[in-house]
Amino acid sequence: MRKNAWKENLSAYAFLSPWIIGFLLFTGGPIIVSFLLSFTKWNLLGDPRFIGWENYKYMFSGDSDFFNSLKVTILFTVINVSVSVIASLFLAVLLNFKVKYISIFQFFYFVPAVMPSVVMACVFKLMFNKELGVVNYLLSLIGVDHPPNWLSDSFWVWPTLAIASIFTYATGQMMLIFHSSLKEVPKELYEACDLDGANFMQRFFYVTLPSISPIILFNTVVATINSFNSSFTLIYPLTNGGPDNATEVLSLSIYKNAFKLFDMGYASALAVVLFIIVALVSALQFRLSRNWVHYD
Repeated sequence: MRKNAWKENLSAYAFLSPWIIGFLLFTGGPIIVSFLLSFTKWNLLGDPRFIGWENYKYMFSGDSDFFNSLKVTILFTVINVSVSVIASLFLAVLLNFKVKYISIFQFFYFVPAVMPSVVMACVFKLMFNKELGVVNYLLSLIGVDHPPNWLSDSFWVWPTLAIASIFTYATGQMMLIFHSSLKEVPKELYEACDLDGANFMQRFFYVTLPSISPIILFNTVVATINSFNSSFTLIYPLTNGGPDNATEVLSLSIYKNAFKLFDMGYASALAVVLFIIVALVSALQFRLSRNWVHYD
């Protein structure tokens, strides 16, 4: 009996081995190396020089841009997660209506998910260009004489990023997940609502949302992690952290310190702090979910 169990376990680990090896080589290994490099001074030439906690001391001092990048990262994450989760849920609800050619709508809703984020960001950069962009051209047709400089104004750049967040990979993926979860809501609950005379909004808030609350939690956590870690692919080609560092998130700061200033030690320290922040935020989301997520 034990021999059979040992063989089953060995077979399971054999099937898991490609993922385990990939994780150790491409995720676990770099995390450990980044942690070790964060205690060094290294410009990619020569050998790293151990300097202890100096990178962290400088990070939390008033001389660094860390706190500005942290504030911008939190603001971007709140906007990105809110917009993408709400937009994906809204699109998923629309897909649940019984209309003709619904698969065509589903295809067009999902198209941004298969477009590389860099390409999508470049398209938005052209659309919101002050002089040549189609957005300002359309505004001029309706009588707006002085349209905003969307990407060079510290206020208008945030609505632009919010709009761009709708057309990211995460929104399309979450839409499909929400769409599948909505089909699993028991129809008996909707029938009971109809008997009680509930309207659409009452059905949505008192039946639909509680029923799919575990999926909402899952998508929110995944979107939060993506916003912290993958914001670079959207912000770098769109604003490059500008104007005046108004959109310089931590991931962009890591890139600039590592590959423009060639300070790999400090960039690694930023990466370690970002890793800790993401872990703490995710743990907090799971802790708060006990109050609103229903698994029964």
